[in-house]
Amino acid sequence: MPDKHPLFVTGIGTGIGKTLISAILVEKLKADYWKPIQSGDLDSSDTLTVQNLVSNTISVFHPEAYRLTQPYSPHKSAGIDGITIEPEKFSLPGTQNTLIIEGAGGLMVPLNDQFLMIDLIKQVDAEVILVSQNYLGSINHTLLSIDALKHRRIPIKGVIFNGPEDSSSETFILNHSQLKKLGHIPQLEKVNNTTIIKAGHYLTL
Repeated sequence: MPDKHPLFVTGIGTGIGKTLISAILVEKLKADYWKPIQSGDLDSSDTLTVQNLVSNTISVFHPEAYRLTQPYSPHKSAGIDGITIEPEKFSLPGTQNTLIIEGAGGLMVPLNDQFLMIDLIKQVDAEVILVSQNYLGSINHTLLSIDALKHRRIPIKGVIFNGPEDSSSETFILNHSQLKKLGHIPQLEKVNNTTIIKAGHYLTL
């Protein structure tokens, strides 16, 4: 059965591995994929990256609502492109399949002067998969992200840890937040169709 709510993959910051995790989830669940906003790198977009890493023939890759030319925060990129991102332009793709939505940056990334990424998550009635990575400061960043989601009463499916393991940090985050650990993806030596399939075995959803 497809998930009732779309699953929104967000991270505790930029460069955490949201696209890698999204590809693993899409392959594992044979889910659809949607990146609402692509900011820069249009010739090697996250949609194209995930599409190239996914092998199954069921997943559908839905077009972005906004394709911005500059690799900055969406509100800045949109301003350079001479447009304003409008919340009402975001409508969920029509599908009966589980839908994986990948955000841009972290939760407080501005889409326009008033509307943040976390507001978009709330608007599309999604359940969050939070991607964390172990580094000095990651406990703080992870718990702040969780607190922001809980404050807005956004459901959190769980946390996926990506990259080098730190059991002390992970245990503290999970005990403090009382969230489910959905898995830990170790550092992949190669990222290709085969390793994406194998990496799905590290996740429990």
